[in-house]
Amino acid sequence: MDKPAVEFQIGPETKIGALLEKFPQLEKTLLELAPQFKQLRNPVLRKTVGRVASLSQAAAIGKVSLTEMINTLRTEAGVQEEFAAKMDADVTAAEAPAWFKASQIAKTLDARPLLEAGEHPVQRVLQEAKTLNPGEIYELITPFLPAPLIEAAQKQGLQAWAHETDPGVFKSYFCLGAAQDKLI
Repeated sequence: MDKPAVEFQIGPETKIGALLEKFPQLEKTLLELAPQFKQLRNPVLRKTVGRVASLSQAAAIGKVSLTEMINTLRTEAGVQEEFAAKMDADVTAAEAPAWFKASQIAKTLDARPLLEAGEHPVQRVLQEAKTLNPGEIYELITPFLPAPLIEAAQKQGLQAWAHETDPGVFKSYFCLGAAQDKLI
């Protein structure tokens, strides 16, 4: 007995690259939802970020309701089923967490020139963050919220916090908690 074909799902974990591969016409919709998505036009960023960034992360980057984003994309793709999220993801907080102290910033990387050159700093940031001592902070400066990188850092046990300091300038901070050992 043949297995039925799996229908493409548009949901929080859908990767942007896969979505645009299946529905190329949705690029215009994403660009209309938030100006931050204009970076998807850069072929290098589209290949790298699009492959790892989910719609949930894109909603956070674009400061768009996840529910609104998914339902708009589903409508444009001709999907009838509506999506209802329990809560939209928010990877930024208005106030700095208790662990953040500017005096503890040990390393800073302004990744804007790297990104403009088509490089993605994920591996560099994660590698350099491994050298932090407990309580030290790594500062990353980017032109957008680096949600996939933040998620990867958290999976490695780093605490993370990000905020927009000026329009189009995000500072993300990563810290190995004082109670944790160095990452190996």
